[in-house]
Amino acid sequence: MNDLTPAATPAPKWKPLEPIQRRVLGVMVEKAKTTPAAYPMSVNAIVTGCNQKNNRDPLMTLDDIDVERALDGLRTLGAASEIDWMGRVSKWKHHGYEWLGVTRAEMAVMAELLLRGAQAVGELRGRAARMEPIEDLAALKPIVSALVERGLMVELSPPGRGQVVSHNLYLAPELAALKSGQGARPVVSDEHDDTRAATTGSAHGALAAEVAALREEVARLRERVSALESKPA
Repeated sequence: MNDLTPAATPAPKWKPLEPIQRRVLGVMVEKAKTTPAAYPMSVNAIVTGCNQKNNRDPLMTLDDIDVERALDGLRTLGAASEIDWMGRVSKWKHHGYEWLGVTRAEMAVMAELLLRGAQAVGELRGRAARMEPIEDLAALKPIVSALVERGLMVELSPPGRGQVVSHNLYLAPELAALKSGQGARPVVSDEHDDTRAATTGSAHGALAAEVAALREEVARLRERVSALESKPA
């Protein structure tokens, strides 16, 4: 199945992923949707996408060894495969639709969560909408509900204003830290060690929730202004 195919499969194969594997998979999904002419992707292109300074959290400094290791893991899990690109350099493609069992819009939402981790639903809508049309928060709500029901997403705060959600592809220790309010942030060492979790205090968590609520309110206001501007005079 390629990026143009909207149908979901009935038996997804997804499993928890290591932090770099999540970043690599998120990058391939993102680029397949936003720059299809540059997809499938070479290892070098994936490295560049992983190390972008925008739309990434945490920022990473990966090299080809990190990315090749992650790609090998994704290939073993059935989430990606290498193809011979017309006799030239080998390139990679994702199998996210089959592996996760998602639709186009769900794939966009999952990709944003893989690229940035936990975030408020208002922020998530705006970011995912750059890959697939998600007109407003009302359109996002059933997508989130469906992904939560199937175990692909987790709710980190109660539904409502400023709700924070994330994907559910974390390793068990990361997910436990996230649910306890101590968000895990992967850090990649120069020696290509496994990522380590850095925790935040409860005060920081409260501040983050408040900021998320304010950002969601700004997103709502922007949507309202955009709707008003689109109406004929």
